[in-house]
Amino acid sequence: MRRCHHCGAEWVNEKKQPGVKEYCDQCSAYLHCCLNCRYHDPLVHNECHIPTTDWVADKAGANFCDEFEFTDAATESADESGRDRARGELGRLFGTESRKCEAEALDAFKKLMGD
Repeated sequence: MRRCHHCGAEWVNEKKQPGVKEYCDQCSAYLHCCLNCRYHDPLVHNECHIPTTDWVADKAGANFCDEFEFTDAATESADESGRDRARGELGRLFGTESRKCEAEALDAFKKLMGD
């Protein structure tokens, strides 16, 4: 399911990709922008997994990038579930799975610091 980065409205169209100046019917945000692209990642160089792309200053603005591929919400949820699994594994590895909530962790920290 393809959704607007700004409001989350689903983009329904017979085309595979939105046009360069196409915008969301709900909030008027540009759809052909870095924030809707599957290659966008703020943690990598140029905030894009494609190393040959040009720098785009306005990530929410329309751009003419030939590498643009609309991100799919199903793919994102699969990535998030993988991320959650990885965090669980790290918790088991370092023995933090016994903490049931943030309040318990805060209490343990305060006890450690003598508060």
